Order: sequence, then C-alpha cells, then structure tokens
Amino acid sequence: MNTIELTKQHWLLILTLALLTFVLGTSEFVIVGILTEISSSLHISNSEAGTLVSAFAITFAVATPIVMSATSHFPKRKWMLFLIGSFIILNALCVIASSYILLLGLRMLTAIVTGVLISLAMMVASETIPVAKRSLAISFVFGGFTLANVAGVPIGTVIADWYNWNATFVLTALLGLLAFTASFFILPNMENQARSSIRDQFSLLTHPRILMAFFIPSLGFGATYVVFTYLVPILNEMAAPSQSISLILFGYGFISIFSNILAGKIASRNAIGRLRFVFLIQAIVLISLYWTTNDLLLGLINIGLMSLMAILLTTSTQLYLIDLAGIYQPKATGLAASLMPVASNVGIAFGSALGGLVYHQGSLANVTWVGGLVAVAASVLTFVSYRLDQKERDTGRREKLRVS
Repeated sequence: MNTIELTKQHWLLILTLALLTFVLGTSEFVIVGILTEISSSLHISNSEAGTLVSAFAITFAVATPIVMSATSHFPKRKWMLFLIGSFIILNALCVIASSYILLLGLRMLTAIVTGVLISLAMMVASETIPVAKRSLAISFVFGGFTLANVAGVPIGTVIADWYNWNATFVLTALLGLLAFTASFFILPNMENQARSSIRDQFSLLTHPRILMAFFIPSLGFGATYVVFTYLVPILNEMAAPSQSISLILFGYGFISIFSNILAGKIASRNAIGRLRFVFLIQAIVLISLYWTTNDLLLGLINIGLMSLMAILLTTSTQLYLIDLAGIYQPKATGLAASLMPVASNVGIAFGSALGGLVYHQGSLANVTWVGGLVAVAASVLTFVSYRLDQKERDTGRREKLRVS
C-alpha cells in the first residue's frame, strides 16, 4: 500500500499556519497576564479590565460566523494577508491606547480579525493538504494555540513586568509582522468558493446534525473549564507551595502539547467513534480530582491527566464540522470552519460560568464532579452522532445495492 507523504511545500504551509495561530493565540490570551497592569495604568477596576477578556470572547463568537459567511467568496490568500495586516495595525494601535474605551474597541476589532483568520487557516489546511494527512495538518495548526499558552503568554507577561503593558502589544505586532512575511511567501492561491447568500450560508445552522456537532466541542471545552477556571484555588487547597504554582501552570501547558499530538492521531481514523470514549475518560479524570486533591502528588498527577485530555477533541471536531457541511451545505464550508473556534469560546464561557455558580453555591471540590458530568454529556452527544453516521452509511450502502 502506498503511503502518502507530505512535500516540503506542504510542511512549509503547515508551519506557516501554525505560526499564524501562535501569534493569534498569544494576542488573545496574553491579556489575562497583564490585566492588573492595564487596570492600574488606565485607572480602572480589575473587574472593568476583565471585560477586555469577556468582550473579546463574545465578539469572537458572534462576529466570526457572520463575517465568514459574508466573505466566503473572497480570494483566500489576499483576504488572509489583508487581515494579518489589519491585525498588525490594531495591535500597534493598542500600544498607544490611552483610554479604556479605545482599548476595548481595538480588542473587539482584533477579536473579529482573529476569529476569521483562525477559520481561514483551518480551511486552508483542510483544502490544500492530502486527505490522508488532514488530521496531522489540523493538529499542527491547533498546536500554535497550545504553544501560545506555553511560551507566548509567559513571554508577553514578562515583557509587561519589565517595561509596561503597552510593550506587550509591541511584541504581538512584531509577531504579526513575522506571520505576514511568512504568509506572503508561503500561502498558495486557492480557488474561490462560489458566491452564496448569507441566508444560504446560515441555513447550515438549521440542520440538527450540525448543531449537535457544534455542541460536542462546546461541552468538551466546558467540562475542562468548569475545573480549570478554579485551578489555582484547587492548588491552594492541595497545599501546593505558592511559589510553585506558576511552574505547575507551565507544566499544565507543556503537557497540553502532547494532548495536541494525540488529537491528530485520534482524528486520523474513526475520529467520532474514538471521541465517544475520550469524553468518558475525561469525565473519570475530572471526577477523580474530587478525591486526589487530598494528596499533593496524586493531585498533581491528576491535573496532568486533565491537561492531557483537555484538547483531544479539537482536530476531530474541526474536520467533522467541515465534512458535515460538505454533505449538507457545500457552499457553507467556510462557515463550518469557523464553528469549532466559536464552539471552544462558547464552551470556555459556559464552563467558567457554571464553575463559578457551583463554587459560590457550595464546596470548591464540587466543580470537579460537575465538570465530569459535562464531559459525560459531551460523550452522549458523540454517541448519538456516531450512531446517526452509521445509520446514514448503512442506508447509503443499501441504496447503492438497490440501484445496482
């Protein structure tokens, strides 16, 4: 059997897209590490500064599908280069932003650019890489976000500590310039998608199978963030030394790199079938934290397993949504490509809010089993999706036999 190998050009494209997602991820996530500096500099409360995070996530989730639908027929290479250029300008303007309102507006515009660029990067990887290697390519592209959390955010935070928060946006603007240069030389010219109305695009979201596939990653991410949002208080309850918490969080991010690698392997064959059991294992890992927090070593091992399970769903659900769109509304693959990033933001917001509700209504330890129950819900949805896929394949086979 012939094995399909990726060419040098394929690898350059994959690495360029991974660099782009690293830059976008650093810009999105670094704000958390510099919130106190921003609030102090702009003379606002920490809660007001926190709206920079929530406003980004809400704008990302709402605007990305709309813009992707409206611009689905745009030439991808030119459109991506324009957006990366816009990203550089917006981050450069953040350097000189002198008011909260101006910074908030710039961050919301950056959220729109970020959401569309992420979706386009996924589309390019999906459409230009051989089908047999799509899962590998998508996992590398998602790996840029993982690396942003492990390296980009800490570097941006250190720069803010050394200089000021404005300097962090100098870093993201320069990283954007690096991504623009690489993209200019590497991004291929691609066929434009046929023009279709926004109404036709959004008709994709009326299909129950698409909605079900959307809520799988939403619940998967939500399960993790019910617990992860309160990981530092959990570490405190475990009597982890305060000076080691930053190192533990770095370790959590480092382990997620391996989670990203495994995500590509899971997506390589029978992805949705495998995800059914991935979510069940995730549920066990989250619920077991209820007991292992009584022992520091066991608790840290459990948290490491939590990180390993956290993003195993990404590649599989991204490709699943694109493939389902190809079946039900081929003109809406651009919209479909945007749904996984949107679902992840919805899941993060949902998980954080649910975790906060549980935490304030009872014991901190309760967030662990609630997170586990959300993972079980994700597994149930995946079981149903998998069963429907099997039924449709069986119906298709019978139809072919009948015709022949």
